[in-house]
Amino acid sequence: MLSILQENPLLLLFIVAGIGYPLGRVRIGGVHLGVAAVLFVGLFFGALDPDLKLPEIVYEFGLALFVYCVGLSSGPGFIRSLRGKGIGYNLLSVGAILLAALLLLIPHYLLHMRPAETAGVFAGVLTTTPALAAAVEYLARTGAAGQVADPVVGYSIAYPASVLGVILAIYLAERFFRIDYQAEARTLKDVPGVSPDITCWTLRVERPEAVQRTIADLVAEHKLDVVFGRIRRGEHAEVVSWESHLEEGDLVTTVGTEEQLKRAVEVIGPVSEIQADLDRSEVDMREVFVSNPDVAGRTLRELNLPNRFGAVVSRVWRGDLQLLPYADMPLELGDRVRVLSRRERQQEVAEYLGDSYRAISEIDIAVLGFGMALGIGLGLVPIPLPGGITVRLGLAGGPLIVALFLGARQRTGPLVWVLPYSANLLLRQLGLTIFLAAVGTRSGYEFAQMLTQVRGWAILGASLAVIVLVAWAMLYVGYRWLRIPMGLLTGMVAGMQTQSATLGFALDQAGNDLPTVGYATVYPVAMVVKIVLPPVLLALLT
Repeated sequence: MLSILQENPLLLLFIVAGIGYPLGRVRIGGVHLGVAAVLFVGLFFGALDPDLKLPEIVYEFGLALFVYCVGLSSGPGFIRSLRGKGIGYNLLSVGAILLAALLLLIPHYLLHMRPAETAGVFAGVLTTTPALAAAVEYLARTGAAGQVADPVVGYSIAYPASVLGVILAIYLAERFFRIDYQAEARTLKDVPGVSPDITCWTLRVERPEAVQRTIADLVAEHKLDVVFGRIRRGEHAEVVSWESHLEEGDLVTTVGTEEQLKRAVEVIGPVSEIQADLDRSEVDMREVFVSNPDVAGRTLRELNLPNRFGAVVSRVWRGDLQLLPYADMPLELGDRVRVLSRRERQQEVAEYLGDSYRAISEIDIAVLGFGMALGIGLGLVPIPLPGGITVRLGLAGGPLIVALFLGARQRTGPLVWVLPYSANLLLRQLGLTIFLAAVGTRSGYEFAQMLTQVRGWAILGASLAVIVLVAWAMLYVGYRWLRIPMGLLTGMVAGMQTQSATLGFALDQAGNDLPTVGYATVYPVAMVVKIVLPPVLLALLT
């Protein structure tokens, strides 16, 4: 059986994924590993035989695909996060990395570890292959090429322990702080993957300050964060525009969160018993899929639907999420939007937006390939650092940084960079599963061999203790002192560790995309810091 698996890597891949994925859905003590279970199944198979490992190209493909899709979906949130709080988030992440380096000095001296071993354990504890490469390069450059095996062995021991340790720390934090991710999400605004409670109220215009005022004036003066749909005046209805004037007795439909709708009541008038949106004789609504590439990536302001078609977008569904539209919201392929317009113009609006389910099920392979090629190319570019060190962002850093930039831009001319929501989720899940299966099988044998030695168990225990303490400290300080939402914070811990498996676990626990925002926020800075530190450790400990 082992020889069959050795000769058929695809069979090994699908067996590991087929066992690991459902195993990760099994709940023990109210928690499940999710897709991270694929890693541990891969370690088990890899431990059976040194030749039972998936080819390196499989690992590279899965990693590049996963981080590229994460970057695309996180681009807009990443740009927003760099303003204000994002600086503090990165300082917290850097502080955790430095704490890990300091704590590793304890087992370094107690276990009489060689400096090269300690540098490898540091790279493994923070699961950073470029950091391992920086340590190996430093040894080769300083004439210590004979010690190259030391950091590799230390890395192979600490890597699996670190993944398990961070998952354990997140599990303990959830229980200690009694986290309810869904309740937490409902208190947040403008968060990817978090759906606010949106409803529709019909208001009767009675407030004197609203009479004979335009919608644009009221929104600007009172900072109303609601969408106005239609106005019913007497027996007739019309679609709201910015220039629409309100008259006493008008019925106007408003869409938004309950908090914002209550503010609108204070400005416009009370909730009417008559629901104006039920009368569809003149103004009708239709839900349309955005499948036209010329529309995707453009904001509602740019599309100018009110002047072009006399239409208003009142709601947007992205996947299972219901979002309140705003002027600068870019529409994405696969979005489902509710459009209000006069009945005779409904089909015209639908054709402009696309409304083809088949079209949004297809992926522009040319654009996807070009974007990933840019990311992989960036990862190959040598970056000189002080001290004569040259590093590369690699397959994890290059595609992520390019995708963050492209995801924030949405489109460049005719090229739409973002993927349909469902396609992005599919490719992200596929890439992560392939990556975990490959890295598990490739590390399993060395991991098992080292555990046959007492010293190996000691290093493993020290690695586990260090990462649990570091992750717990970051979670505690971030949640208790800095008041960072736990969903965002678990993604930041995964980004500090630059670990896709941890991100997968955080996403499974949170049930929304908030962890990807935290991950993308701290990942670039964390990667650079962790690449710089191994040569520093070697220089100080030698």
